[in-house]
Amino acid sequence: MARYIYQRENWTDFTWDEKKIGVLLAKVRYLQGQLLGKMTSLGFDFQEESTLKNITLDVVKSSEIEGEKLNMKQVRSSIARRLGLEVSGLINSPRNVDGIVDMMLDATQFYEKPLTEKRLFDWHGAMFPTGRSGIYSIKVAQYRTGEMQIISGGFGNEKVHYEAVLAKNVKSEMDIFLNWVNTNNEHDSIIKAAISHLWFVTIHPFDDGNGRIARTITDMLLARSDESKKRFYSMSAQINKERKQYYQALEKVQHNSEDSDITIWLEWFLNCLKNALLSSEKILKTVLTKADFWNKHTKTTLNERQKLMLNKLLDGNFVGKLQSSKWAKMCKCSQDTAIRDIKDLIEKGILQQEESGGRSTNYALKENDNNTNIS
Repeated sequence: MARYIYQRENWTDFTWDEKKIGVLLAKVRYLQGQLLGKMTSLGFDFQEESTLKNITLDVVKSSEIEGEKLNMKQVRSSIARRLGLEVSGLINSPRNVDGIVDMMLDATQFYEKPLTEKRLFDWHGAMFPTGRSGIYSIKVAQYRTGEMQIISGGFGNEKVHYEAVLAKNVKSEMDIFLNWVNTNNEHDSIIKAAISHLWFVTIHPFDDGNGRIARTITDMLLARSDESKKRFYSMSAQINKERKQYYQALEKVQHNSEDSDITIWLEWFLNCLKNALLSSEKILKTVLTKADFWNKHTKTTLNERQKLMLNKLLDGNFVGKLQSSKWAKMCKCSQDTAIRDIKDLIEKGILQQEESGGRSTNYALKENDNNTNIS
C-alpha cells in the first residue's frame, strides 16, 4: 500500500484548487510587478547593491535552514568579487563558501540556461569541494546509491519523517523532472518554481544538499519569472523565517498517497513568496534612502573617509555609537583628522550635534529618520 505521493502511478500529474491558487498568484504577481518597477527606476549602482544584499541573504539563510552558519561577510565578499562589484571591506572567503556562491550565481545570473544533470552535478560538487559533509564522506557530483530517510530525534528516539524515492529509481525520476523543467511552459512561471521545488525534494537525489539545491532551483526559476539577473527579494530568507511551516507543508503533501493534489504546498509557497516581496520593502527603503542621500549630495565635496563612514551609516547596519576615536580606527587616520572630518560634515549640513550627558559628543545624520548616532 502506498505511503507517499511518489508511490502512486503518474504521481507527477499534479492537481490543485485553481480558484484558491489563482487569487494568491494574482496578489503575488501584483507585488512582484510593483517591486520590480520601483527597483528598475533606480540607478545601476543601487540595483547592484540590492542584488548583492539579497543574494547574500539567499546564500546565508538557505544554509541556515539546514543548520549551517556561514559568515555573512565572507559570503558578501565572495559574491562581490564574482560580480565585479567595487565595494569596501572585502575579506577572504573559504572554498566551501565560494562553492555555494558559485552555485547561486550560476543559477541566478544564467537563469535562461537549461537545468541539466551535468549542471546539477557541478552545483553539488561546488557545495562539497572536499567530498565531505561535516565529518562524513559523501558521494559528490553524482546521484545517491543508498536509500534516504529524513529523521529527527536523538539516538534511540528517532522519528522517520520521510523516506525518499528508492535509489534505483532516482536516475529515471530525475530524467523526467529535468525534461519537465526544460520543456513545460503551460504553467505560470511562479507555479512552475513551486512545483519544481516540491518535485526535487520529493526525489531527494543526492546524499546531502538537497534542500539547498531545491532552493537554488527555485531562485533560478524565480529569476526567469522576473526576467532579470538582479535580485530584489530573498525567498530563502523568508523560508528560514517560516521554517516550521515549510517542513509541515512539504510533509503533508509528500504523505498524501491518495491523490496528487498539491494545493497545500502551492498555498504555502505563494504566501511565503508574498511575504518575501513585502519584506523586501525594508531593504528597498534602505536603498532608496541611500540613493536619495547621494542624489542630494552629488556636488558635495567629500573625501574617501567621509564617503566610507556615510555609506556605513546609510546601510542601516552600523552597530553602536561612533566616537571620533572609532572614526579614526575605522578610517585608519588620526584622531585630529577624524574630528576635522566630522566638523566638515556639520558645516555641510550632513551631520548635526546632539545633546549628550556623557563625556563624548554625539552626532546624527540629518537626512536619516532613524537618527543613526555618531559620537
